[in-house]
Order: sequence, then structure tokens, then C-alpha cells
Amino acid sequence: MDQIVKAHDCCSTKDARSDSYDLIVVGAGSAGFSASITAAEAGKRVALVGHGTIGGTCVNVGCVPSKAMIRAAEAVHSGASAARFPGIEPCTHAVDWPSVVKGTTDLVAEMRHKKYIDLLPAYEKVTYIEDDPARLVEGGVAVGGLVISAPRVLIATGSRPHMPAIEGIETVETLDSTGLLTLPDRPESIIVLGGGYIGCELAQMASRLGVKVILVTRSRLLPGAEPEVAEALTQALKAEGTAVETGLAYVSVTKAAGSVSLTVERHGKTEVISAERLVMTTGRIANSENLGLEDLEIETDARGSIKVGRDMATTRAGVWAAGDVTDRDQFVYMAAYGAKVAINNALGLEPMRYDNAAMPWVVFTDPQVAGVGLTEADAKAAGYEVKISVITLDNVPRAAAARDTRGVIKLVADAKTDRLLGGQIAAPEGSDTIQTLTMALKFGMTTKALGETIFPYLTTVEGLKLAAQTFDKDVAKLSCCAG
Repeated sequence: MDQIVKAHDCCSTKDARSDSYDLIVVGAGSAGFSASITAAEAGKRVALVGHGTIGGTCVNVGCVPSKAMIRAAEAVHSGASAARFPGIEPCTHAVDWPSVVKGTTDLVAEMRHKKYIDLLPAYEKVTYIEDDPARLVEGGVAVGGLVISAPRVLIATGSRPHMPAIEGIETVETLDSTGLLTLPDRPESIIVLGGGYIGCELAQMASRLGVKVILVTRSRLLPGAEPEVAEALTQALKAEGTAVETGLAYVSVTKAAGSVSLTVERHGKTEVISAERLVMTTGRIANSENLGLEDLEIETDARGSIKVGRDMATTRAGVWAAGDVTDRDQFVYMAAYGAKVAINNALGLEPMRYDNAAMPWVVFTDPQVAGVGLTEADAKAAGYEVKISVITLDNVPRAAAARDTRGVIKLVADAKTDRLLGGQIAAPEGSDTIQTLTMALKFGMTTKALGETIFPYLTTVEGLKLAAQTFDKDVAKLSCCAG
């Protein structure tokens, strides 16, 4: 049978009849493909039902396009930042915004084919059904006028940008992250609403590509990050010219000729912030509506996210869920991992439990922000007697040699056992550095053991060793590589 079919074309085929599949997967993004491949490799027949564009959020509108444009912005910025080295004159790169957007769009199309569409022929036991939308019913899934039956169903329909309730917001043509990354012409100025990782990444990217940016948030930047790390990023963004407005309440939005105005309240007084466009980066919401969840008594939380256990099972027997549609971590690699957990349990393969205790995360700003494990506040809330270590990047030789000391490293440990509990870093190579700390947490290292580990000199990751040593000594008084 063809690998890609329309649901209405399946009706007369033996493969689409009741009980012809071992598993139905709804959603063809990272979680959906991970589940389908895991099941197919176990010899099971899978119906993979599309929900939106094949490839899901990451390749189409998330990780791939955003990181591509962030890299382009870094290339532009590097010309000006070269002046931090003695004897190097800064240079200015011209930015052709439409060409940058087109190049990104072409890359997305290439990755969508290479990592999703072109994979299907390699898995003969996976039939991709294009019709959208799908709805769960007793014993299977209804799609395109056809009921496909299987004893097991996995929901992996992802999420979409959340639109906050602000007076007048419906009267304004706003942009979400997708809209900004595909905008055909560069705006003169934007207000980025929301200081989470998406807001911070897009604000810096746009600023470096020549847009005047005002980043507005109700609390502080990266509210889930350590305060020291968030402050390091805030100062870095401000130093590059991004206006960062924190601690605000959103009052209303109005449209004027060629601009959008956001009225905010700060310390009891209202202010008006205006720009050409308004970009919404205020979180994401699960794609769980119209799936028939209520009819099958599949529970969701207040934001519509499907509740799952550590085995990724929903509250309905025979139905599992994975990825952004669940109440678990919203990272593409955790979506794929969660789907693997779900399928292993659903098919009775290797028993698995969702474990994010050593889950690294990254914000692709510059400096990059990355973390793993518990924050200081989380560790205290969990009942630990906590000790912390904080060093700024001017204590790390790599940063001094690179003439870029923006950033900080913070480690959290159990004061009674010396075992590492978590850590975060703001540094130019923070995304790569964090994996070493991830391994340290995974295997239960102590701060003493990390501080005694040999690290290569003039690397950012050496900062972890220095931060570990800072629990007991003043590293500023050590010579290079001492200790």
C-alpha cells in the first residue's frame, strides 16, 4: 500500500479496516514520528494521522527557523562586536531581511522533507494518513469520514501560541513567533510581549537584524531561571540596545496609523508603549480541542494540556499522549523521549517512566542561557538544606581571552551530602557547557568530585570546575589550572 494516503482513499483497502493497525498516532511532529518509528521497529503496524503540517512545530515554525535566523543575526552582530579585540576595527553588515526570511523558509522545507516526509518509505509498517482533523472515538480514530480501529492510540497534536486576554487585542493584527519569522518585510520597530525564552530569543534576533525592539513582560525575563542568570541576560540585551520593560501589567491595545500602542501599568501609573508591530510570545497552549477528549473522559488541565502519568498514559485505558499537548516539558527532545516512553509501555516492550531530573534546557540568546536540575528555590521547596556557588564569567579564563565576560554560573548542591542538585549558566557557549553538568547530575556527582575533575584549559566548560571549587575556596586567588 502507498505510504501516504488520504483517509477517504483508504476505505476500500484491507489495511484501513477495523483492527488492521496495532497503533494509531494522531499528530506527525517529533513525538508522532518518534512513536511511529519505535512501534514500527517493534514490528507493529501503525496508522500515522496528520494533524497540521507534517513535521510539527519544531521543524516548521519553531526550532529550525528561529535558530537559523538567530544565527544570521549573530553573523551580523559579530562584525560590530569584533571591536572588543584590540587592533580589530568593527564592520557593518548589510541586512536583506526578505532574503534572510526566504533562505530560512527554504531550509525549513528541506528539513521537513529530509527528516520527516522522506523517512516514510523507510518504514513499511507506517501508513501516513493526510486528512485533518481527526477525532478519537471508541476503539479508534475518526478521520475523513472513516473510522480507523486499533487497540492503542497515542495523541501527539502539539501546541500553538497563546493569545492573552487584553482589552482591544482582537482589533490589532498581531504577530506570533511564526508571523515574525516569515514576515516578508522588516518592520522598523516591534513590541515583544512576553519575557520567556521565545520572547528573549526573538527580541535579540530582531534587534541584531536592525529592528528597534521593546521587550515587555509582567515579571522579569526568564521567570523560571535563577535570578542571577536572568539578570545577566537582561543586562546583555540592554547593552545591545533592546529596551527591556519589566514588572508591568497589560491594560489595553489600540491601533493607530502605522503603529500599535500598548497601554501598561507600572507602580499604579499607566504608560503607553508604541511600535510598528506587536509580537506575542506569551506562552503556548495545547492543541487538544475537537479531539473528542471529553467524550472519552480523558482529563486535561486548565490550559487544555492532557494529563498523563509517568508512563505517559492518559486517564483513558488504551490512550497515551506525548509532546506539547501534554502537561509535560515543552521541548522537542522531550516530546520524542516522552513518545518513546509511551510506546514502550503501550506495546509492553521495555517498561519506562518519564524522568526529567537531568533534563537540560537552553535559551539560544547571546549569551546563551542553559540549565539542568533544581534551582535554589526549587531545592529549598523540596526540603533540601541548600548550598550555592555563584561566579561571574570574568573568573573564567576562556571568557577573558575571548574578551567577552558577559555571564554567570550558578551551582546548587545538598549541603548535607555535597551532591549536586542543579545549575545554570549564562555564557556564549552555555548550550554546549550544560551537557557536562547534565552528566554530573545524572550520575550523582558531588561538588568536590566535579571540582577535582580535569577540564581542558581555556574552555567555557572549565567554568563548571571553577564554580564547584568556589564552594570551598576563592578561585580568584588560584593560578591558571591550579587546584
